[in-house]
Amino acid sequence: MTADAPVPTFLDDRLAHWVATTPDAEAVSYLGRTWTWAQWNDRVRRLAGALTEMGIGRGDVVSFLDKNHPACVELSFAAASLGAANAIVNFRLAGDEVDYAVNDAGAKVLLVGTELMPLVEKIRDRLTTVEHIVEVTPDGGDGDAYEALLAAATPVGRSSEVTPEDVCLVMYSSGTTGRPKGVMLTQRNMVAHTRNAHDGWGFDPGDKNLVAMPLFHVGGSSYVLFGIHDGVPSVMTRDPDGGSLAGAIMAGANRTFLVPAVLAQVLQAGPDAIRLFGALKTYTYGAAPMPLPLLRAAMDAWPTTDFIQVYGLTEVSGVLTHLMPDEHRDAAHPERLVSAGKPIPEVDVRVVDPATLTDVAPGEPGELWFRTPQLMAGYLGRPEATAEVITADGWFRTGDLGRVDADGYVFVEDRLKDMIISGGENIYSPEVERVLAEHPAVMEVAVIGVPDDTWGEVVKAVVSLNPDTKADEAELVAWCRDRLAHYKCPKSVDVLDLLPRNPTGKILKRDLRAPYWEDRDRSVV
Repeated sequence: MTADAPVPTFLDDRLAHWVATTPDAEAVSYLGRTWTWAQWNDRVRRLAGALTEMGIGRGDVVSFLDKNHPACVELSFAAASLGAANAIVNFRLAGDEVDYAVNDAGAKVLLVGTELMPLVEKIRDRLTTVEHIVEVTPDGGDGDAYEALLAAATPVGRSSEVTPEDVCLVMYSSGTTGRPKGVMLTQRNMVAHTRNAHDGWGFDPGDKNLVAMPLFHVGGSSYVLFGIHDGVPSVMTRDPDGGSLAGAIMAGANRTFLVPAVLAQVLQAGPDAIRLFGALKTYTYGAAPMPLPLLRAAMDAWPTTDFIQVYGLTEVSGVLTHLMPDEHRDAAHPERLVSAGKPIPEVDVRVVDPATLTDVAPGEPGELWFRTPQLMAGYLGRPEATAEVITADGWFRTGDLGRVDADGYVFVEDRLKDMIISGGENIYSPEVERVLAEHPAVMEVAVIGVPDDTWGEVVKAVVSLNPDTKADEAELVAWCRDRLAHYKCPKSVDVLDLLPRNPTGKILKRDLRAPYWEDRDRSVV
């Protein structure tokens, strides 16, 4: 569908192309509202005008805090057209986590969903960089400040000062300090990812793209660009719950990207749900481990659905490798179902000994390094952290251990980082450990990921207590829930007399994890 479309340079190039060629065709629908390409573009241009009036220009940051809403995409496009960036904040975060992200990004304007306004009002005095707060309602009805802002604004086009190297998105990803790091993604990064990561998709006339992944996740904000790139309508859900997904499919959405946990819930929902989801032409999954029995059950349940697995990271705008539909159903190579597939176009891979920093022999395990034009500009305000993961010659050190077989398939088998991926959410164990260590009874703590058939893996804490103190699992979980987003909190806590350590005193997390991951097809995706 894009044969005659020019190769894009800027984030909003394809939006402008469809306005020029199919202005009255459907672009996006959300909670009963639908906009054509011309209407949606007008909203973006008006928002750019409103931001300009607020003093937003090249190098500035705005921020979005809500569940999925087209306004988030509109803000990304409008900010990018001014050379500014949208820092999208996870709406599930606790108050002190929200103010950290907004302040760290230096956001001057904050769009906030109605449901999140009470939280923002509590922390308003701590949002030191925010000059304007605009409330967004889910339905855009009377009293919606965002809709009023658009209606009163004068449309503004892309600034002549904007370059493809300008940062357009700041996505927060957990870091080695236990605090999230702002991943700076440029317009060039995002355009390269859009062109490369949907290689092999081939939207057909009449297709609709189902956007259900959270937009604060790179898998949501990158995936939403696929439909825009190809000029097909997108159906956006506010939540990725069963009812919303079913409604989108009944409205004609037939291509989607979701975490494996959603797939598990559908299979458990019974024959009617399974039959409905059989209407999907493409089911792309990633962002969390996919248990092999679950994948096989899904392939059996939907024999005509194309399954695509993707592996990637926020730092590379999303996807690095993919396992395509024919490879999923290749009876001659069932072992490839536990691979992450092959690198997408414009992605090079190396497997490196993390100790010697030299390439290992073909087929041997090591740290996976990638080079791609999708690679971030760096971590916001953290040059040292950036230098730790990007080499002088442009290779990105993923922190994931894996191997590449003789046919070029990438197998991701373990993790150098202490990252836990639960239901598509990245959880960095030092962040949870920092909170647990503040409990008066806790002497030492290690947080690990353990396998879960629904969420891929879940958070588990292992602690030892100070002498003459007491604390049980319920108390420690409640302590975390008061201080962290609930998805980051341990689902279980073991209390040991002592945690295992190596001769240098480092806690042996690998030993703590090992019993839980025995006999698993993979330990990470």
